[in-house]
Amino acid sequence: MRDIAPRPCGLSVMPSLPRCASAFSFFVFKGHFVPKTLLGNIIGDLTFALNLTKMHKKNVDKESKFNPENEGNIDINTDESLSGTSHLNEPVEDESESEKLKTELEDQKDKFIRKVAEFENFKRRTAKEREEMRQTAGKEVIIDLLDVLDDCDRAQKQIEKSEENKIIRDGILLVFNKLRNILTAKGVKPMQTIHEEFNPDLHEAVTEIPAPKDDLKGKILDEIVKGYYLNDKIIRHAKVVVGK
Repeated sequence: MRDIAPRPCGLSVMPSLPRCASAFSFFVFKGHFVPKTLLGNIIGDLTFALNLTKMHKKNVDKESKFNPENEGNIDINTDESLSGTSHLNEPVEDESESEKLKTELEDQKDKFIRKVAEFENFKRRTAKEREEMRQTAGKEVIIDLLDVLDDCDRAQKQIEKSEENKIIRDGILLVFNKLRNILTAKGVKPMQTIHEEFNPDLHEAVTEIPAPKDDLKGKILDEIVKGYYLNDKIIRHAKVVVGK
């Protein structure tokens, strides 16, 4: 019987190589000799399968990207620093800025049109006021002269009844007519009232008397103070006597 040498505790014994194999043609895996050629074939098959999987995934991504049915599922992200299939790029921002500028331009155009309209109204209003001021210039002076004109009318009636001093009478009437012509040139026009219908906007009734005829009822029978226009605007109402 042979003596067997004791084995160290905790140590495994390397299996012996086959007699026809070289030490460089095998790989030890979990205590077993595995041929390197077989391991290489396994690694190659795994690499091929991995590459094939990557190519298939890439093709699927391309098809889903260009598939119109997936347009509603596109992951749009406004922040380019975050993940997403697409981002809002600069052309969209430019379009938004263009819309903003267009809105501001329309607002400024509207304000400009309003300012032009206001300026045109201002010009028409000032032109009208200037024309009215020109027509009524010296209105207060003319109103004061109306009393003088009334005295001239009363004096003329008395002078025309007199036959004495014809030369002096003609001279006085010439002065009266000159005064009337000057006032007429300034736009002063006497108001015609006798036998006209009474109009409270134009006339001031002093008293009423029985009308001599039925067709004179409600009409002006006598004029106490003559009324006047200045450029077709009343500057003094006529004081009259109305028939009833």
